[in-house]
Formats: sequence, structure tokens, C-alpha cells
Amino acid sequence: MLLSTLREQVLEANLELDRRGLVLYTFGNVSGISRADGLVVIKPSGVPYERMTSSDMVVTDLDGSVVEGTLRASSDLPTHLELYKAFPQIGGVAHTHSEFATVWAQARKTIPCFGTTHADYFFGPISVTDDLSAKEILEDYEKNTGLVIRRHFDGQDPGNISAVLVAGHGPFAWGGNARDAAQNAVILEFVARLAFYTVTLRADADPISGELLNKHFQRKHGPDAYYGQPVGGGNSGKGSGR
Repeated sequence: MLLSTLREQVLEANLELDRRGLVLYTFGNVSGISRADGLVVIKPSGVPYERMTSSDMVVTDLDGSVVEGTLRASSDLPTHLELYKAFPQIGGVAHTHSEFATVWAQARKTIPCFGTTHADYFFGPISVTDDLSAKEILEDYEKNTGLVIRRHFDGQDPGNISAVLVAGHGPFAWGGNARDAAQNAVILEFVARLAFYTVTLRADADPISGELLNKHFQRKHGPDAYYGQPVGGGNSGKGSGR
């Protein structure tokens, strides 16, 4: 079977979304890419999570042609492919309709960075894309969803803020591999919920200072990061906890 290890990783990342309560029924999808092979593995469309196996995963090339698999790929495949083309440093993409992140997307409101929980993973607010035009919706909708994300990140580092809210739609997240993409989707939902409650309690709440944002993000992801254990010594610093 082609890319058997990547298939297992993508399956596990999809199941993580289900375990964490980010998806209902067959909602959501995670993919992973083998840059060396130029191939993407993605969840099949409309298959219940409890029935999915690694052999159900669909392998495509970067043009979206199926290389291996008997099931139809996720309908969001073209969006994933645009992100892989635009962000060469990423290895996985996750899309959900998780409750609180989707609320912010539907309201077309940026999620401010109110606290260090947010800053530990995202180097600033999680913002909202432009609305797609009527033509973009009617013609190549899923591809244009990817293109609107690409335009939104023009001049920005997608490694610093590894998620976005697509206006009127929902969140997309990404990472170095499928597992990281799923984890970022889970954390995005958590900080979206915290932010929602923050503005509910205090509508005029201010974001944290730039100094505090920088400290928390850089201590975990910067060149002199000191969070977690050294590589090969246990946790890499990307896991949960503090």
C-alpha cells in the first residue's frame, strides 16, 4: 500500500478531531503531505469516523488526481492543495466546524490574543479572511477557499499563526505534520472558547501586551526556546502542559 505510514498518521489525526469533540458525524478533515513524493493523503468524503481505516485514506497528487484509493477524497481537498502549494514548510492541514471557532468565523470577528494560553501557540490574533465573491463561490469554490487563505497570508509567516478563520465558513489549521495540524485545530477551538467568554464578561477587554505575547510564543517556538525537553530527551516542547 502506497505511503502506509503517512496513511496511519492521517487516520490518527482525523480520529483525534473526533475524540476531542471538534467534529460531528462526518464533518471535518485532516490531510498530510509527503513532500518527497509530491503526494497528499486525505480523509475520504462522507465516511463516519468510527468506520474509517488507514486503507480508506485517499492518496492524490498536487493536482488532485487520485493516485491510490477507491473512495472519493474529501470535498475540501482543493483547499488543502492550495495551502500545500503556498506554504512549503507545512506538512499537514486540518479543517473543522468546531463550535467556538466557527462562531467567530460566522461573526467575521478576529479572535484577539487575550492571554498567554493563546500566545503559547499563536503569535497574535487569529484573523478572518475576506468573503468569497459570488463568482468565487460558483466557480471552483473549494480551490478559491484556499486562494482566499493564501491572499490573506500574503507577507505573513504561516508558521507564526498556524490557523485562520474563513469568513462565514470555519477554521483551517496547519502544522509540520498531520498530528500537529490536528493539535493546532484543537488548541484553536480552546482559545476561541476562552476569547468568547472573555468578551462576554468584559466586552472592552484588551489583548495582552506585545512583550507578554512575544515572551510566551518565543519561549516555546523561538530560536532560543526553553519550553519542554531537548530533542531526543522526551517532549519536544510542542506538547500540552507548561
